[in-house]
Amino acid sequence: MRLVTFETEGKARPGIVSGTETIIDLSTLGFSSLLALIESGADGLAKAEQLTREPRSASMYPLQQVRLLAPIPKPRKLICVGLNYRDHAAETGAQIPKVPTIFNKFATSVIGPEANIVLPKVSHLIDYEAEFAFVIAPGGRNVPADNWREHVFGYTLVNDVTARDYQRATSQWLMGKTFDTFAPMGPWIVTADEISDPHELDIQLQVNGELLQDSNTCELIFKIPDLIAFLSSVFTLEPGDIVSTGTPAGVGFVRKPPRFLHPEDEVAVKIPAIGELRNRVVAET
Repeated sequence: MRLVTFETEGKARPGIVSGTETIIDLSTLGFSSLLALIESGADGLAKAEQLTREPRSASMYPLQQVRLLAPIPKPRKLICVGLNYRDHAAETGAQIPKVPTIFNKFATSVIGPEANIVLPKVSHLIDYEAEFAFVIAPGGRNVPADNWREHVFGYTLVNDVTARDYQRATSQWLMGKTFDTFAPMGPWIVTADEISDPHELDIQLQVNGELLQDSNTCELIFKIPDLIAFLSSVFTLEPGDIVSTGTPAGVGFVRKPPRFLHPEDEVAVKIPAIGELRNRVVAET
């Protein structure tokens, strides 16, 4: 299933994308949000699947007539992994890390598909980073790596937009990563049963149609089992937590000359097995 949060008549609702043109409203089942569905576990998913087989006309909306938000607009945790593709480590001249580099983005950085990435006045070195992300459910602490599939609800796309000057100003990356609008996400969550091997997915990023990143998740240094085991050894993973797994080679700051984002750029993150996340770039006013 492809699960979304959509806005109609000024209200955000959880939904399922049916075919290519229709959204089935999950609020008719009593779910107030996509997070509520995730928290409901297997029973909630079964009810959602049943609704797709017997949709009610009153709960359906044309996809083109609603606004898609980030699938989880205010995640409890948006956890990010740095330097986690072998090809990206090679292009930066970095050694392959032995321990995952972890940082986070605040919920205020999250935007949905087609929303604007806003370039802040205080930085002129704004970079793009195509990323593959997984969504937790159920949560837990000290999860064995072998049990990782039991804790993955589904998968989505993230653009880890980064202000390189702020990122490099200190040893802590947070401030360069978490400007408002710096975490485009979506367009939906694809449930885990739809993807047999998340470590064999093509991932690309285009700016204005120019292909700048083109890799595969087989390049991941720390794969999903490693990350779930490592993260849960430190803190409790909760339903709806999002883990963005890092970016492949081709980022802007290593290009010659560097390629940073500018107003009116259009950025597209693509993983064919999931979908496409598009956002336009504007200047802060």
